Amino acid sequence: MEKFKYYAIKIAAICVILFFLQNVYDITGELVLRSDMFILKPWTLVTSMFLHGGFEHLFYNMFALVMFGSLLEKTVGSKKFLKLYFITGIAAGLGGTLFYTAMLGASGAIYGVLGCLGFLRPKMKVWAYGAPMPMIVAVFLWALIDFIGLFAPGEVAYAAHLFGLMAGISFALYWKKQFKENTVKQKKATPIPDRIMRKWEDIWMR
Repeated sequence: MEKFKYYAIKIAAICVILFFLQNVYDITGELVLRSDMFILKPWTLVTSMFLHGGFEHLFYNMFALVMFGSLLEKTVGSKKFLKLYFITGIAAGLGGTLFYTAMLGASGAIYGVLGCLGFLRPKMKVWAYGAPMPMIVAVFLWALIDFIGLFAPGEVAYAAHLFGLMAGISFALYWKKQFKENTVKQKKATPIPDRIMRKWEDIWMR
């Protein structure tokens, strides 16, 4: 069995360090993903995934990454998790350039994690919108609200979320037979505090 390498936590730690550097040095402009520059600076498709626009943005992204990312990493293994994280994040960035002039944040890759986890562990219970529900139902609700968000002006990159989500689902469909969900019923919801979950939804689903 592959050794668990805590990649979700390590990525979160890198994001925290870079957030500190963003606030000390003027590095955001060079590393952010811009739709008019990413062909000349293709590395920004990756570097932008480690940047955040504020402490709240960072905190709730890292909460979701550590919680859901660690669950997925334990499910598919650390190497596959790392591959999925970066590919779905890049897919989210590429898709987002069709809709937005500039983007930063880990949420596109995190939605890739959510999409994959939702289809590999559809019966896993999570708290969403104040109630326990199967992971697959929560994923569809988040996707629906992001789709609605496409038609509302705001600072949230809803389109990038959806591209990341679809990329994550593609991975899940490819890995479905290999990581088939255990048929044993889960009686308890994954212990994500409802207060934190509501706040995360308020930020990314508003």
